[in-house]
Amino acid sequence: MSELINLDNSDSSFITANVTNSHNEAVAFEMKFAKDITVAQLKSKLEIITGGSAGTMKVELYKGDSYVTSLTNNDAKLGFYINCDGLRLHVVDSFVSFGFDNEKVEKFELSKDQYEQKTNSVRNFLKQNKLGKYNEEEMKQMEEKRREQAAEMQKRADLCIQGSRCQVTVPGNPTRRGTIMYNGELEGKTGIFIGVKYDEPLGKNNGSVNGKVYFVCPPNYGGFVSPLSVEVGDFPPEDFNLDDEL
Repeated sequence: MSELINLDNSDSSFITANVTNSHNEAVAFEMKFAKDITVAQLKSKLEIITGGSAGTMKVELYKGDSYVTSLTNNDAKLGFYINCDGLRLHVVDSFVSFGFDNEKVEKFELSKDQYEQKTNSVRNFLKQNKLGKYNEEEMKQMEEKRREQAAEMQKRADLCIQGSRCQVTVPGNPTRRGTIMYNGELEGKTGIFIGVKYDEPLGKNNGSVNGKVYFVCPPNYGGFVSPLSVEVGDFPPEDFNLDDEL
C-alpha cells in the first residue's frame, strides 16, 4: 500500500487538505487548517468555503478516491482524524441555491475534455500523486487481496456441511457450539452465510431472517455467521452439569 502523501508543511501544528463538496465535485480547494480546531470549528470554516450549512453538513475524509472515515464527533480535534497532509475533506450537504422565482439561470458546466485539461482539479491531483484508482500497484494489491479473501471464504464455506458439528467464534461474543443447519445466501444480503443451531440459547433468532425461514429451531438458538467464523470438527455439546459443584 502506498504511504499517505505529505506536502511541504514545515509547521506540524497545521495540515493541508483539499476540500470538495457534493454540490460540485469538479471544484477543489487546497486549504490549510490548524490541527487543534474542533470539527465544529472546521465546519464553520467549510461553511464559508463551500456554501454548505455547518449545522447540517457531513464531512467525509478521503485518501484519493478511497473513503477513510467521517468526522462525526463535533467536539473532537481535527488532528484526531488527520495527522498528515494530502488528504481530502469532502462536504456533503443540500446546498441551498439562492435565486428569484421563475428565473432561469444558465448552469456553467465543463465538458469531460475541458475537465481533463484542468490542472487544479481533484482528478489531476490524484493522477499527479498516483492516489486511489490512479495507483496501479495499489489497485492490483487491493484486487489480489479481494481475490484471496473470496477464495478463503469459499474454502471455509465448502467445509460447512449441513449436519456437521461446529464451533463459532465471533468478536464480542462467547465461543458457541452447535450444528450447521444452512449454507448459502440470505435474501437481501451479500455473500455466503452459515446457519447454526446453537446448543444453548446464545443466538439471535429461530432460523428465520426478516420473516423468511431457512431452518427451524427454538427462539434465540439460531444464528447466521460468516464461514470465516465457523470451525467444523468434533465439538460435542458441552456438559454443564453442576451437581458436583459445592
